[in-house]
Amino acid sequence: MSHQPFNSGQKKISSGSERLQKSHQGRRWLLLGLAGVALLSATAGGWLAMAFSAAPLMQATLDAKGATLFAKGGAISDNRKFALPQLTRSVNILVLGVKVLSTDVKNPPAYTKKLGYQATINSFDGLTDTMLLLRFDPQTQKLNVLSIPRDTRTLIEGFGVTKINEANVEGGPALAAKAVSDLLDGVGIDRYVRINVQGVQALIDALGGVTVYVPKDIKYQDDSQHLYINLKAGKQHLNGDQALQLLRFRYDEYGDIGRIQRQQMVMRALKEQTLNLSTIARLPQILSTIQAYVDTNLSVEEILALTGFAQQTDRASVQMLMVPGSFSSPSQYQASYWLPDPTRIQTMVAQYFATGIGNVQGNAPTTLSIAIQDSTGQRHAVQKLVAALEKTGYANITVDVPWSEPLETSQIVAQSGDAQSAERLKNSLGVGEVRVESTGSLASDITIKLGKDWLQQRRGD
Repeated sequence: MSHQPFNSGQKKISSGSERLQKSHQGRRWLLLGLAGVALLSATAGGWLAMAFSAAPLMQATLDAKGATLFAKGGAISDNRKFALPQLTRSVNILVLGVKVLSTDVKNPPAYTKKLGYQATINSFDGLTDTMLLLRFDPQTQKLNVLSIPRDTRTLIEGFGVTKINEANVEGGPALAAKAVSDLLDGVGIDRYVRINVQGVQALIDALGGVTVYVPKDIKYQDDSQHLYINLKAGKQHLNGDQALQLLRFRYDEYGDIGRIQRQQMVMRALKEQTLNLSTIARLPQILSTIQAYVDTNLSVEEILALTGFAQQTDRASVQMLMVPGSFSSPSQYQASYWLPDPTRIQTMVAQYFATGIGNVQGNAPTTLSIAIQDSTGQRHAVQKLVAALEKTGYANITVDVPWSEPLETSQIVAQSGDAQSAERLKNSLGVGEVRVESTGSLASDITIKLGKDWLQQRRGD
């Protein structure tokens, strides 16, 4: 009897030791698995580099002037055999999302003539629905995404002042790149990617779909194009067709600007959910799936280097912006425009694209416009937040419409790209996470999407 406790204890120690050993074994297998995926990725990179030509997804032919425009900075990645290529410098990529209807081209596919409606076809010769400028910067380990509203009023060389989405129709990716560079204070553009909307759907399906919070019910029907959009509000996993519905919807009070906000939400969700080592390992299959829908002067090595860099970039290092400006009024122009703000553009590109000059130190609290979007449903919480902000020196505060998604952590959204001011505001409140993106109130410099962490903090006061 006297030995029973000792034996029992010995058995417990043995069990604990076995668990520890299994834990170490589990870690070992995890590391081996990751190493296996990395090896597969590197092998896939080497295989792709050998199997394809330098730019296997390039479908347009650039003239000498256009080719020179994209070649000014030289190589962007190293060339490693049987190893994943790495970025060697910062690089700016222009992404053009194109939607082309059968009625937009002179010689549509024969099958579309009997359909009785304007079919979406796989072409790159139409107006750009989506324009993004992506900056991959290995020195700062940042990935910056700038959304350019399709209705931005700007000068297109040789065609005058018009909407920027017409540049692709008039002169392809080279003219679109020139127009974007001129708009953005001379920012250089290294490469381009054009993708047809059908390719976006195929890409999202190839990635396994995306889970995103749809902020409100959206419904739209256009029988002339067979465009049917019908999504309910709430968190849900969307396949390619459903995600495309969310990305294309622009039939509310904010039009294309509201669509840009939803696009940024989907982009962030795709980055966080699907861009991982297994994605790199499946890159040959993914490229094969979307090949017909993509036109780009990126080489395989460059695609691998960019994908690898993005995979390693954490949430805080992904910064999503929008060209600052305002809506035109009916009294200004017959057409509806997004009117860019040159001074604010100069500040933005200086901070995020290393071009030009501008104030990159942030603004004083008294000059900032703060919007509050409450997700807690607690009126007193909003009142206490307003009081706390006023006490700290913030004077221009607006309580905006509530945010429909319940948030555990408050989001301090640097709507205008002023990350320094957003970080200072977060530190003064003691809650939340800073997000550089354009998903907040359009009229604000910073939008606070109030979450449960604010309730918890005030409970402890």
